[in-house]
Amino acid sequence: MPDLQLLCLSNPLLDIQAVGNEELLQKYGLKANAAILAEEQHMGLYDDLIQNYHAEVIAGGGSNIARGAQYMLPPNSVFFIGCISNDKYGRLLKKSCEKAGVRTEFRIDENVPTGRCGVVITGHNRSLCTSLAAANEYKVEHLKDPDVWKLVQDTKIYYVEGYHLTVCVPAVLALAEEAVTTDKVFIFNFSAPFIPQVYGSPLAIVLEYADYIIGNETEAMAWAESQSQSTKSIAEIARLLIRLPKKNKKRYRIVIITQGEAPTISAVAKSGGEIEITEHPVRKVPSDLIKDTNGAGDAWAGGFCAGLVQGKTLYECIDMGHWLAQLGIQELGAAYPYPRRTFQPSKD
Repeated sequence: MPDLQLLCLSNPLLDIQAVGNEELLQKYGLKANAAILAEEQHMGLYDDLIQNYHAEVIAGGGSNIARGAQYMLPPNSVFFIGCISNDKYGRLLKKSCEKAGVRTEFRIDENVPTGRCGVVITGHNRSLCTSLAAANEYKVEHLKDPDVWKLVQDTKIYYVEGYHLTVCVPAVLALAEEAVTTDKVFIFNFSAPFIPQVYGSPLAIVLEYADYIIGNETEAMAWAESQSQSTKSIAEIARLLIRLPKKNKKRYRIVIITQGEAPTISAVAKSGGEIEITEHPVRKVPSDLIKDTNGAGDAWAGGFCAGLVQGKTLYECIDMGHWLAQLGIQELGAAYPYPRRTFQPSKD
């Protein structure tokens, strides 16, 4: 088995997606194109989708990035940590990760069910109903378990989602400190606009450790607003992120902000305080081939991380992200085509 290359700390969720109808939406009080956190009235949705709507189940949440990176790497290169339950949903999630070649080391919490995201597809609309459940129960003690920590020490690159700031900040900081101490790469993804809006204090601490800060334009602007910055310029926001304090002085910080169909922006700190801003065109996909854009950001992050693992240039890493996102949006859910495709560099 090859050495572990990439560790992903994030929230494991089982995506349960099916084509539904207006009757199903009304039954659970869902809107056709919305994303909500599940309440008691929604808990029957997940079994309903499986039993009555021929649902597809696939490891979701943070596993989207892990599976995406693994798609472009040798088997067992990626190591995924989070919390699930010892239930049928947890077993399905673990099996889905293993099928994709991702190694998992999950904390098991018997008191709550595995986190799930029900996806009801009606036409081009997606209604997402998420129950975080066990995903919220990760503990730093699991990370520091000698067997797990040995795997952490053996892994070359650490990737953390912003969502985990809502779960276990001590675990995030343990990885961040290890990255600085051993001069390993630490990647942080904003994940959602509410992370800088609501979790600004722990975010500010964690960003000091980040060698790579990634996110989309909405998340970047949410961070800028949380810092009382009025600029709407993505390039300027990237510069502001570059200038944040940094723990590991051996590595210059790099910021990458995706913008959907618009060019991806990268900002690279240089010696002498110079900051290099570059626009990277995305790969175009004909509209009639696009099935689902919900997982595009996760696919991009997975491809980008795979490039870092392989020691590619920044341009190549971003292009690998664009390539995987291009494939992903032609599938339903955060899925990738099989038989496995081989990366083809952009001609731009």
